[in-house]
Amino acid sequence: MLKLFRYLTRRDWGLMGVSFGFILLQIWLDLALPDYMSEITALVQSPDSPMSTIVSAGGKMILCAVGSLLAAVVVSVCIARIAAAFGARLRLGLFDRVQAFSMEEIGRFSTASLITRSTNDVTQVTKAVAMGVQVVLKAPLTATWAIIKIANKNWQWTVSTAAAIGILLTLVAITMFIVLPKFKRLQLLTDDLNRVTRENLSGIRVVHAYNAEQYQEDKFKQANDTLTKTSLSAVRTLACMMPNLQFVLSGLSLAIYWIGAILINRAGAPAEKIAIFSDMIVFSAYAMQVVMSFIMLVVLFIILPRAQVSAKRIREVLETEPALRDGARTDGEQEKRGEVEFRHVTFRYPDAEEAVLHDLNFTVRQGQTLAFIGATGSGKSTAANLIPRFYDVTDGEVLVDGVDVRDYTQEALHNKLGYVSQKAVLFGGTIRSNVAYGENGGEPPSEEEIHAAITTAQASDFVDALTDGLDGYVAQGGTNLSGGQKQRLSIARAVCRRPEILIFDDSFSALDYKTDRALRETLDRECADATRIIVAQRIGTIRDADQIVVLDEGRVAGIGTHKELMASCEVYRQIAYSQLSKEELE
Repeated sequence: MLKLFRYLTRRDWGLMGVSFGFILLQIWLDLALPDYMSEITALVQSPDSPMSTIVSAGGKMILCAVGSLLAAVVVSVCIARIAAAFGARLRLGLFDRVQAFSMEEIGRFSTASLITRSTNDVTQVTKAVAMGVQVVLKAPLTATWAIIKIANKNWQWTVSTAAAIGILLTLVAITMFIVLPKFKRLQLLTDDLNRVTRENLSGIRVVHAYNAEQYQEDKFKQANDTLTKTSLSAVRTLACMMPNLQFVLSGLSLAIYWIGAILINRAGAPAEKIAIFSDMIVFSAYAMQVVMSFIMLVVLFIILPRAQVSAKRIREVLETEPALRDGARTDGEQEKRGEVEFRHVTFRYPDAEEAVLHDLNFTVRQGQTLAFIGATGSGKSTAANLIPRFYDVTDGEVLVDGVDVRDYTQEALHNKLGYVSQKAVLFGGTIRSNVAYGENGGEPPSEEEIHAAITTAQASDFVDALTDGLDGYVAQGGTNLSGGQKQRLSIARAVCRRPEILIFDDSFSALDYKTDRALRETLDRECADATRIIVAQRIGTIRDADQIVVLDEGRVAGIGTHKELMASCEVYRQIAYSQLSKEELE
């Protein structure tokens, strides 16, 4: 957990210094109270003591108590600011790190776990910091200072206090041994609960369509019950510790007064009895301060195990180096602008036994259209996803503008591309913010460019029909739009970047044949200088491509135009005849 303290700034350390000063003041004032109590006890026992002296000592006690309260308020405000700022920087650090992750790291942690680590785990660590800074600074100082004050009072009382502290530490050690594994499991179960909840919410339409509400409810109940039982088990263990602590505290008070009663009874002169009684009152107050200091540490130990687990999980994310390292190139070879080449590309997903792609070789030049087609699972989308470097190739090279994609900075590479994912992704906001989304190494697109991109994507009909036009509302995930509308806006977003290379990963599937054809014709006209790479299932979408790469179980079954493949590639012919009649193909 200490490794996360690098997220504390100079200002935080300054506030911590102020807190330390006020904690010292608070301790001094708290430990001054027993001295005044002893003085008042002695004055009350003396018949010649004037009332004004007693009132004066009582007034000083009140001032010490009020001063301690004000110092505690200042400390609490400072620590709250430190903890809040620390938590904010931790969340930002996690978000920045996750932004740099490739799909490999995202898959390793899982989306649900990353969400838990950025929320619940950060909260646990922040709570530990908020309480821990005060306790770690205050408890040892209070205990040490109080022990110094009572060290020369009476050895019997000192032994009683030491025994109470020994019992406290033993109880804490046993409790932590039992609780720590449960807290580790608790965070994993929280991940699982988030996963089930997220899965249910994202697939709610399918759940309703299949009347699977009870199945999902049972699934959630199982995850929730397991989390609840583990949490209750940990809480019960901790709950058992508090009565034991109270028992030790009460037992220490009883021991001090019992020993004091014996010592007073043995004393001879009344003055000696008064002195022992006064010492007993003072020792009792200081001993309570010592034991309360240890109880404060115990409360910290209750929070600390879960915070340690959370801190470890946060560090796992922060210390994970992205598998994709930035290169140094920001531009490619000018004479090969817009060119994409696969050289003996083989790819295997992390931890997979078999390669998904085997020895792919082809080149597409600026202004041309290359299409991937093949059976489901043949590796079409995987091949397309190697161009923006969502994964690195296992063997071979993928070149953009004559340069290996691994040699580019990721920002420079992505600025060359307009990518439309297989699942249309829209963000909460407006039509305008979604189409003009992201950066392309230059000025934000103008109103005319946004309108032109929407027209090219065949989306102007429904955008113009909206009351607010470009300022029309888009819900998170585009849930207020149809599948075809979302796809067209996703295509408009890619076109609006005016990239060198446009990648369409099965992005026309929700479009009717008429819109599909109109869109491709407009792309040929308006984006003639851009290289277009299309992943598709429909022959009609790709039959006019300059090159068609037919994939069969990750291997190239044929490369050529539609006419060439119909003559030479059996796999392509089977796909074609399964979709269109012979007359339609001719």
